[in-house]
Amino acid sequence: MTYGCQTWSMTKAVGQKLRVAQRAMERKMLGLKLTDKISCKEIRNKTQVSDIAQYIAKQKWKWAGHVARLQDNRWTLRVTEWQPRNGKRSRGRQARRLRDDIVKTMGNTWTREAKDKEEWRRGAEGLILQWIDGA
Repeated sequence: MTYGCQTWSMTKAVGQKLRVAQRAMERKMLGLKLTDKISCKEIRNKTQVSDIAQYIAKQKWKWAGHVARLQDNRWTLRVTEWQPRNGKRSRGRQARRLRDDIVKTMGNTWTREAKDKEEWRRGAEGLILQWIDGA
């Protein structure tokens, strides 16, 4: 369900759909129906499964740190930093990218901060929670 989630741009709608799907799977694991009226917190305590949005944010954080520490000019780094320039921009809001999510949380200096692997890992927990709430 989360294959390739490191590169997804998480919006509130996508996060909500994933949470609903996860809750449905947890209910199925326990053999419960919606009509049983058991709260999500109780189900989560019984299954001991972590929240999918938190898992995805953690994977994205790891991937961003990995990409920022790349030394050569690989396509993963080029795609992350890529800015579409030519042609007429389509109507409406621009599509969010992985880089946009990180810059919103960390600021424009995130690539410099990610170079220090230990520091990047230490700052992960609080920022992941902030990232989830801001999505």
